[in-house]
Amino acid sequence: MANLTSGFASLQCTEVMHVEKGHMQASGLPSLSFRRCSRLHISRLGSMPRFMGAKSATVSQQHVRHRVSAIRASTLSFSQDDSTKYFDFVVIGSGVAGLRYALEVSKHGSVAIITKAEPYESNTNYAQGGVSAVLCPLDSVESHMKDTIVAGAYLCDEETVRVVCTEGPERVKELIAMGASFDHGEDGRLHLAREGGHSHNRIVHSADMTGREIERALLQAVDNDDNISLFGHHFAIDLLTCQKNGEIYCYGVDSIDTETQMVVRFISKVTLLASGGAGHIYPTTTNPPVATGDGIAMSHRAQAVISNMEFVQFHPTALSDEGLPIKPNKIRENAFLITEAVRGDGGILYNRSLERFMPLYDDRAELAPRDVVARSIDDQLKKRGEKYVLLDISHRPREKILAHFPNIAAECLRYGLDITRQPIPVVPAAHYMCGGVRAGLQGETNVKGLYVAGEVACTGLHGANRLASNSLLEALVFARRAVQPSIDHMVDADADADHSFAAKWARPMLPWSLGDSVLSDIIKRTKQTRMELQSVMWEYVGIVRSTGRLKKAEWKIGDLESEWEDFLFRRGWKPTMVGMEACEMRNLFCCAKLVVKSALARRESRGLHFTEDFPYLEESKRKPTVLFPAAIQELTWSSKPLQRQLQCK
Repeated sequence: MANLTSGFASLQCTEVMHVEKGHMQASGLPSLSFRRCSRLHISRLGSMPRFMGAKSATVSQQHVRHRVSAIRASTLSFSQDDSTKYFDFVVIGSGVAGLRYALEVSKHGSVAIITKAEPYESNTNYAQGGVSAVLCPLDSVESHMKDTIVAGAYLCDEETVRVVCTEGPERVKELIAMGASFDHGEDGRLHLAREGGHSHNRIVHSADMTGREIERALLQAVDNDDNISLFGHHFAIDLLTCQKNGEIYCYGVDSIDTETQMVVRFISKVTLLASGGAGHIYPTTTNPPVATGDGIAMSHRAQAVISNMEFVQFHPTALSDEGLPIKPNKIRENAFLITEAVRGDGGILYNRSLERFMPLYDDRAELAPRDVVARSIDDQLKKRGEKYVLLDISHRPREKILAHFPNIAAECLRYGLDITRQPIPVVPAAHYMCGGVRAGLQGETNVKGLYVAGEVACTGLHGANRLASNSLLEALVFARRAVQPSIDHMVDADADADHSFAAKWARPMLPWSLGDSVLSDIIKRTKQTRMELQSVMWEYVGIVRSTGRLKKAEWKIGDLESEWEDFLFRRGWKPTMVGMEACEMRNLFCCAKLVVKSALARRESRGLHFTEDFPYLEESKRKPTVLFPAAIQELTWSSKPLQRQLQCK
């Protein structure tokens, strides 16, 4: 990516480009001091009222206890207030990528994990299928690579694919060594499932709750690590950056403690973003409520390079509540996922006339990649004027169904549906962002000191469409690969310390001065605006697109954003004010605009991006879409960092 970042000194371009991918080398931060705290604070993880509509977790799961222990070998203890905290490493996000990285770098310094809700509330926790890895003698790295590249519509970066497929098996073995429990067959070996797009059985899983099991094991390991401090209910607002010799440097992040209603500043030598995707730019998504694109938006405002945002993966089979015998009492915050493994285990898709339709669209039928299956279902629904299709696994032995899919079976049974006897009503839902913050082979970005891993990152692995169960694999591999450059970066940052640097950025303000009535109006308007944005994205930037609809979306989103911001500022809101609902809204706007801009730039149909105006692949356009940083003065409030960018000494 060296060629990508050349000429970034002024960072005043506002263009979209397609470029070939290279890889950046990490370099050291300028001098800073980072004093370790003798007394650390963690927000309570209970259910206190939260400002601006912060949401409580809804996952029914045994809570893992998290303690905050004294940091070992603290040589620079000092008294401080709770509003500024100093660490060697700050990790934003508590999914598999963030936790795995924290456990490695904690061997070399103090680590803060800040997470938006409960520690386990992440996309990882909802991942049902598993981790794809070459663990069978009949399988091969070359076969896994081919499947990944074919699913990615040949837009994948081959070097990245080789790295992930080669290192993946070792990362899975490390999870097992840490206590993660995966299913085994009668022969005592790991049971390897198969999912759409895979040519071999290579999915390591724990029934249909793999992510939850991985999250449990990693959180337990974090709990046992005295060098890691976990801050629950801390919502990241913006990265703290400065510019030196034409390059941007990251020194941490500001956050809102939604339990104590304080703005808390985390100063760090290295920051890892592992904050997940942006599923909630759409009204129906399998993502938990925390997935509002915060990391992607923060990085964009910090002038990081963003890539491939047009490739939004819609999972073809989310549970359709409308088709259940007993309807849920309220609308779900996130759709219930019916894992790819159901089709991998023999599930068949029918329309409501009980006609099997997938062979009409693809020779691989139900085992076609997700983009093909989602478009096929979308076509059936539009042609027939129906709201869901049926996924039937009932022809399989009852005991096998219940053993492989206990969570799905239990959820459906809650609403009167027995999946061992009846088909499951399903509909596509927004699921995964293949694009994100552009990263090199070690998770590095064009912002020095900022690394990314997991769904927030665009590493080049997924190309134009993610192969099933490659996401947890990518998170594990890149979390591990980011460790050594992060350590090197931390060491380089130690010389000529100056801890007063933290005070140079202006402090965000909580809007208490506006009064309860005004805040109530702002919350109400923000929720309405959020639903309107989601509606625009679903209607105009969905599974099938066109240039006209994309331009209409661009216009509608711009108007909606302007109206919302005008409303806020007329009611007394200041540019430096923060609240969770308002900050989520600005992040959703930011990510929605990035998706639309990227989609308009790609004048072909490839993978997840299908446009009626350019319905075919174009070999000349087989390049990633790259969004360079925009000139700050041209942007809306949603796209501006709250703090002005400093000039480093």
